Amino acid sequence: MGEHMTIFLVSDRTGITIESLVRTLLTQFDEVSAERVVRPFCDDADKVERVVAEINMAAEADGVPPLVYSSLVDEDLRSRLKRSRGKVFDIFDAFLPALSDALHMPSSEHVGKAHGIGDYHDYDQRVEAVNFALAFDDGAKVKGLEEADLILIGVSRSGKTPTCLYLAMQYKVRAANFPLTEDDFMQGHLPKPLQAHRDRLFGLSIAPERLHQIREERRPGSVYASLAQCRSEISAAENLFRSERIPFVDSTNMSIEELAIEIMQRVGVERAW
Repeated sequence: MGEHMTIFLVSDRTGITIESLVRTLLTQFDEVSAERVVRPFCDDADKVERVVAEINMAAEADGVPPLVYSSLVDEDLRSRLKRSRGKVFDIFDAFLPALSDALHMPSSEHVGKAHGIGDYHDYDQRVEAVNFALAFDDGAKVKGLEEADLILIGVSRSGKTPTCLYLAMQYKVRAANFPLTEDDFMQGHLPKPLQAHRDRLFGLSIAPERLHQIREERRPGSVYASLAQCRSEISAAENLFRSERIPFVDSTNMSIEELAIEIMQRVGVERAW
């Protein structure tokens, strides 16, 4: 793609849904390089008309129609957006009519239900799961581990914390994480606080080279960040996982989203909507 192109993502709420969709779609086009403009909370005519003006200006400047991805629910606002000079991809136009036919009922056109609070019980569970992950982060607490749906173990900076938080926010999973240290490796068995919870343990490994890179950003030039130390710790951790029959996965080339699904599948934790 030689010419400059602008991509607009327009939503009447946060824009999280449309951003995720567009990011996924664009992974199929390796050479696409475009400026992305996100316009959330476009929930009235004036806001949409301002976005339409931006789209028209971008069309003039670029010499090509901008791509416009819309998750606007209101039909009038969607119609206004379609009068712009952009190429509009409307996810509700694409799916709602067929879904309405299949369900034999009209859509409600409620704005913001995908990422609003909605069900307060569901929301409270999500908040509780996040609070749990924060309270049991990096072995900060061991009393109460029996309440965890799963416990991630691995060496420092192997991805335990972000994975636990994603599991909590996305799937309401009460995930704790516990760091493995050189003392644990010298003893050659699971740390005592984990022994009663073997059925909920899952290990994270990572390529030593990647771990070295991550640790160097945190503590450059330290023994902790050295490649030799990283290799030693990863080798010892994987040996411990195998000897204790703890399932584990190499997180090096996996996104947090992929890690979360892989872990839940293998541990048997149900995915909550």
